[in-house]
Amino acid sequence: MSKALDGIRVLDMTHVQSGPSATQLLAWLGADVIKLESVGGDITRRQLRDVPDADSLYFTMLNCNKRSITLNTKTPRGKELLTELIGHSDVLVENFGPGAVDRMGFTWERIQEINPRIVYASIKGFGEGPYTGFKAYEVVAQAMGGAMATTGFEDGPPLATGAQIGDSGTGVHCVAGILAALFQRTRTGRGQRVNVAMQHAVLNLCRVKLRDQQRLAHGPLTEYPNEGFGDEVPRSGNASGGGQPGWAVKCAPGGPNDYVYVIVQPVGWRPLTELIGRPELAEDPDWATPESRLPKLSKMFQLIEEWSSTLPKWEVLERLTAHDIPCGPILSTKEIIEDPSLAADGMVVEVEHPQRGTFTTVGSPLKLSDSPVEVHRSPLLGEHNAEVYGDELGLDGAELRLLKAEGVI
Repeated sequence: MSKALDGIRVLDMTHVQSGPSATQLLAWLGADVIKLESVGGDITRRQLRDVPDADSLYFTMLNCNKRSITLNTKTPRGKELLTELIGHSDVLVENFGPGAVDRMGFTWERIQEINPRIVYASIKGFGEGPYTGFKAYEVVAQAMGGAMATTGFEDGPPLATGAQIGDSGTGVHCVAGILAALFQRTRTGRGQRVNVAMQHAVLNLCRVKLRDQQRLAHGPLTEYPNEGFGDEVPRSGNASGGGQPGWAVKCAPGGPNDYVYVIVQPVGWRPLTELIGRPELAEDPDWATPESRLPKLSKMFQLIEEWSSTLPKWEVLERLTAHDIPCGPILSTKEIIEDPSLAADGMVVEVEHPQRGTFTTVGSPLKLSDSPVEVHRSPLLGEHNAEVYGDELGLDGAELRLLKAEGVI
């Protein structure tokens, strides 16, 4: 079956996580993604290795379904080959430091001359301004995008989230921009620049906190369990801060992930009071309405936890869902990787690799009825040099051997 992006060639000049996460999504959607690496390879091939002399999980889990070629873009012949590759591509994606591609001699103007139809996507840490030159990492983006200031408990320090919203979150934003640019190209015939900054992507994901920053001007945020408010949105633990209050309540036997997250909707209050053995609270004017419960959210969840802490989380889940009460168990990474439903849905996938044997990776969260995703292993370094440079760009075997001997590829 054909794929959504069949016929689209992506020149992937990205490394580490933010860029590779974007180009992997494009590959899953059917694009031919050619990962262009230095002769030494993407640094993550060697980072956090768990198997000696094999590509790390860091690399393999971010570079499935791609082809790999090597190129020394600092050499004259390397620049010529890069020019040809740009001319044969629909999309170029890079996440080097600011100005790095320009310094190679490939400004946007030059790239447009080579290929007016190309979509040139750049991922940077920050937009134009005082932060432009800052070095960007996942947690730096979380810190400067609003996530850390609003994550954690009120009496504790700012915390990072385990979700890679700075890197992979930016990658998803980048894919959206690339697809939009490709769609616009069908009408205009022209490519265009796509710029995505990690700080901006995190900020977009934190928009509800900016909503609440503005609401503070009109009084305390009653949906939060905090007792006091200053002039900025506070950290509020596991509170949702949304229209329906929620909290993670403890379950038996009390392990680090023996919790269920419970949301208390108005319609769910009566069945909750019956489940926890306090049916009188359904009629008590101090508890019966959402408005009466808001000032004592901590006490409300304490009452629920007194009940939930006596039961295993899966039993708590079963009893709550039987009454249509929104909830979800806190799933550990071990539980997720062993979850048969996630495997059946293609979200936890087993992949064969020539160096590693079998490894487990995350499958595509994008489900298209006419473009099913098959997850294939990540490429070995330079595995497709002969295929791309020889078969597709027309270099003969003698030149390929010479380029390799001279360190160009």
